[in-house]
Formats: sequence, structure tokens, C-alpha cells
Amino acid sequence: MNPEQFAQKEDTIVALSTPSGIGALGVIRISGKEALNICNKVFYGKDLTQLPSHTVHFGTIRNPEDKIIDEVVLTLFKAPNSFTKEDVVEISCHGSNYIIQQIIQLLLSQGARLAKAGEFTQRAYLNGRMDLAQAEAIADLIASDSQAAHQVAMRQMRGGFSKRITQLREEFTKLAALLELELDFSEEDVEFANRDEMQRQLNNLKQAVSDMAQSFALGNAIKNGVPVAIVGKPNAGKSTLLNALLQEEKAIVSAIPGTTRDSIEDEVVIEGIRFRFIDTAGLRETADEVESIGIERAYAKMKEASILIYLYDAVEEKPEERNAQITQFQQKFPETTLVAVANKVDEFARFDLFLPEDVLGCAISARERQHLDRLQQILLKAVQADQLSENQVVVTNLRHYEALQDTLKALNQVQHTLDLGLSTEMVASDIRTAIYHLGEITGQISNNDLLDFIFSKFCIGK
Repeated sequence: MNPEQFAQKEDTIVALSTPSGIGALGVIRISGKEALNICNKVFYGKDLTQLPSHTVHFGTIRNPEDKIIDEVVLTLFKAPNSFTKEDVVEISCHGSNYIIQQIIQLLLSQGARLAKAGEFTQRAYLNGRMDLAQAEAIADLIASDSQAAHQVAMRQMRGGFSKRITQLREEFTKLAALLELELDFSEEDVEFANRDEMQRQLNNLKQAVSDMAQSFALGNAIKNGVPVAIVGKPNAGKSTLLNALLQEEKAIVSAIPGTTRDSIEDEVVIEGIRFRFIDTAGLRETADEVESIGIERAYAKMKEASILIYLYDAVEEKPEERNAQITQFQQKFPETTLVAVANKVDEFARFDLFLPEDVLGCAISARERQHLDRLQQILLKAVQADQLSENQVVVTNLRHYEALQDTLKALNQVQHTLDLGLSTEMVASDIRTAIYHLGEITGQISNNDLLDFIFSKFCIGK
């Protein structure tokens, strides 16, 4: 279903677009067929219907008793040259809550209604201003809190991801069209799509879709941050490492074992990627009830983490103890990336890790803050941050990832159908299924329930 197939709304909506407060600027946004007429009834200055688009005007807002509510600056955007492709008026007023509420009440009394969450962006999508993936990227852009998150959201909002999806969908459609032709000429036993060539094209398409789906690991890390649990025995230097990474004295550091009784968390942005570091209680057998609770919570945090930093004392901990602990972590958390970090290496003239081949690791001195850059590079490697290039398509949205996974399933079914030598009609049906799932991403295939769910997560006024 295309956006144009949805019934267009004739009503006019109004919302506060920016926060208000003493000394702040309030911006009230109005969009819809009657936006100009409604504003004309409360704005005294000029007739908005006679003014050109993209112009700014000074005047006053007055109530029905001709009392001035505020002096305002009004910006005019006429359809279709606006964000929603409808007539849009933005009223910039003083940031008093009283003034803003008075103006909004005046607009409501003249026939406007309050906008729902995300309704401005939803109208922009329904009116063809952008596709669904671009609309979702607006919410990501607003929520971005790191350079990488901003970069990826901006790229998606400008259509980079949508363009790639459209290209793939067109290639799928060409294949389907050839197969449909074969069905039309089935009595003549004509083969328009060479099966060997089709297999080659399918392999290329599967690889392209798979690459995008795999980028979700990086995209999810960029969008939501990477939870990293720092674990190890008491006095290994976990709290010292947390303070060193944060460059502040966040956690209490003491020579007394078991000082950390609960988890301490804070965030650091490393080369545009947000990492949430979690300092946990030291792992050991203990009769102390409070410390035992802290250790239980440490294991709970490990389950939530994407990366475990196993910090061990390079002076005290023997290699066999360390390797046994590594094996235990790998068995308990097989889906979590493990990074083994030897601490207190400032006491050695030379130090070798001798870690198992499948384990990432480095040597540091948390106290002296030595070699922390090595640890940071390992963390970036663990989330594949080196793959983030200027033009790379990165999937950050779970809904998009699931649609790509469904597309891959459909392609695998196409492959299976071809291998079995089944009918052209079945092959064409499987390819149409893949086209359908790609269309779900950009909104070429959508429904009202899906749209209401997506846009309800936006803030009011967007």
C-alpha cells in the first residue's frame, strides 16, 4: 500500500514545536488546509493568504476582545513547499507558558486541533515528502547523542538507506517480471530468465541483503550505546579502570577487598560510539550477605552486557587461573564479546599476555592510565566501528533489521525452490515475498496500525 492510498486528513493541527520557559522562545506550528485562514483570525498584521511562501512577518496575536496577547514573528510556508507539503505557519512568540497556552487556545477555538505525537512527520510521509525509513530517521536524529549516531541518522534522513533499498527492490522486480513473462507464455515453453544467470543474481542479492542485516550490530551500538561490564576478582583494579576511562573519580577505590558492593555505571563516547561502562562487585566466595548480593547483581549485569572486560591482576593472578576464568565466562556468556585485560603491568619491564587465540586482549595500568588507548581500540573493533565509512549503509532500526531477515528467508526459499526444479510460478511467488518485505522498510507496503505505532514514538510537535 502506497502512502497516497491513505485518506488525506483535512483538519488543521497545532502544537508547541520547541520547549517554553522564562527567557526562551516559543514556536507554535500549525499545519493543514485551513492553517492560513485560522491564523488570519488571530494574527493582526497582514492577510496571510495573499503573501508569498517562505516569508517572515511581524504582527500581534489578539483575542476576540481585541486584547493583544503577544507581539510575534510569523513564518509562512505554503503548500506544497513545506515540511508536511501542506500550508504551514510557525508562530515565534515569547516563551511564557501563559502566552503560549493563550495562543494555542485561540487557535483551537478557531477550528484547529492539538497534534498527536509524530503527526507532523506522519503527514509529511503520507503526502510523499519522504518515505517511512526517512521519517523514522528524524526521530533517531532528534535522539542522537553522539557523533556517529548523528552521522548515521542524518545519512538515513537524506535518503541514503532508502536509495539502497529501492535499488535492491528494483533488481528483485526485474527478476519477478521475467518470471511473470514466462508464466504468460507458458504454453510456448519459453524461458526468459536463464536459470544459471538467475542463480548468480540471487547470490549477489543475498549477499547485499545479508551485509545490511549484519550491519545492525554496529547500528544498534551506535544508536543505543554499548553496555560494557568490567568484571574480575576483588582488587583487580575495576573501579580504578572505570575512573580512568571516565577521567573522573566516579567509583570509590580502596585496597580493602570487596569495596564495590553494587554496580556503578557511566558513559563515555569513543570516536563517536557511546559506551556504557559498568563497574561490578569483585567475584569471589564470600559469607558477607551484602557483598553476595553485589556479586549476584554483577552476574545480572554480565547477562545484559554486549562486551565483558575481564580485568585481572597481572602480578597476582596465575595464567592457569586466568584461563580457567576465561573458559568459564565463554561458557556462561557465549554470545558476549570477551576482552581479557591484564592490569598493573607498570610493575613489569616486559609483559606477554599469552591469551587463547580466540580472545581479544591487551595489557594496561589503570592506576597510571597507561595503554588505555589500546583497550579503546579493541572495544571499537569489537563493535566493528572500523566499518563505519562515509557512504556505508548502516541499519540502526530493529524493524528494518527484522524486515531484512524476512527478505533473506524469502531468498533462501527462492534458492530452495530453484534447486528442487519446481514451477516458475512458485519461484515468482517467493521473489514477490522478498519484494514485499523490502517494501515494508520504506513504507511501500504498510498499514495504518504500523504507522500509528511508529509515529506514536515521536514527540509532540514533530
